[in-house]
Amino acid sequence: MTSTLTWLDYDSEARDRSLRLLSLFQQKESRDELGLGGIRDSFADMLFPGTSTIQTRLRYLLFIPWMYKALEARKTPSRDFSNRAAANELRLVQPLLESGDTAGVFGKVAGNRLQRLPSSVYWAGLGSWGIRICDKPQDQYHSQIDEVYRRRSAQSARSKDNSQSGDDLDTTPYIGTLTWDMNLPECPDEFPEAADFALTRREALFIRDRITLSHPDSLLSWLSLRSGVVDVPVPWQHPNLESMSYRHKEILEHARKFSVVMHGASLHNNVLLSRLGGRIETEDRHMHSFERWCREVGDIDLLSWRLDEFWAMVIDDDHRITAATRMFVENWISMIREDAYGTLRAMPANELIRNRETLLKRSQSRFLNKDALQQWGGASGLGRLNYRWETAQRFLNDLYLGLGE
Repeated sequence: MTSTLTWLDYDSEARDRSLRLLSLFQQKESRDELGLGGIRDSFADMLFPGTSTIQTRLRYLLFIPWMYKALEARKTPSRDFSNRAAANELRLVQPLLESGDTAGVFGKVAGNRLQRLPSSVYWAGLGSWGIRICDKPQDQYHSQIDEVYRRRSAQSARSKDNSQSGDDLDTTPYIGTLTWDMNLPECPDEFPEAADFALTRREALFIRDRITLSHPDSLLSWLSLRSGVVDVPVPWQHPNLESMSYRHKEILEHARKFSVVMHGASLHNNVLLSRLGGRIETEDRHMHSFERWCREVGDIDLLSWRLDEFWAMVIDDDHRITAATRMFVENWISMIREDAYGTLRAMPANELIRNRETLLKRSQSRFLNKDALQQWGGASGLGRLNYRWETAQRFLNDLYLGLGE
């Protein structure tokens, strides 16, 4: 029997988290092997709200509402809405591949067999940035679109009655009749038969307004107003760092330290697994990486790092960090503050790493399960935390190019 993975679509945020999780399973270097996802996502949401690791190009945030509005204009019934929306998204693949800029095209490999449609990937972001007004999960939007049509018809009828009786026209949209931002730029006449990722200046200004109005305190908002095209691996290496606000620099400094510090725990985990599996060459490679990390972490002033401020920053109603995760992080930091080089030889540090994997993976822990250890690829969880910067940087570069058209 074929195994499947399913989730209940309670809300768009849950769907986005699930898709992000599925994506990470395909990226061995990015997997959250030590259960640090809550802290990672807290920083990412502070810095770059509305983004996710599986988003690709910025103009999809316009493609999707354009396609949905076209279906609404034809009053596509709820029974057909989902299938027709999916068919339109698949029709978009070939024009984008023929545009010359194919980086980030959904369906570049799968073509018409594409299973994860852009609309599902961007749905939460569209709502977060206020481009999507309808505050419903995607499937619920599809199933209840007939009610939206009914409400629009009722408002139109009332407006007609008011006009005939000489009363003032009611032009304010009623609650439940709006699905997309009223200032959404017009869809190009040739869309979707011809499409590319190049934003017009009007489109770029609209998206920038949505970012700055919906998340004015975010670094994403600040960068959308004050920067240009850049190519740096992590946000704390941004050339405009010194011009950022104190708050942004404070967040980035905590995020940087956490990324560097916990990378060592991932390296430590890989060394122990290699040693347990008798993989001498793999162990040597991870040992060398660990030694380089020890030199790097030595340049960080860990003794002055205020962990109380760190936890106050990352823990909120949307990001609950378990007591076990907090204890793991604090114990690891305490050990490397004392002797980073010595952790590989220290029994408490080895036990800390082993116990963490066992807590998370239980019977599938590679420290307990010989089959799981044998199937291990020799490296996992080694991607450094950059808090969705790759997505944010790609979005911002698309935005800057559009603004400079």
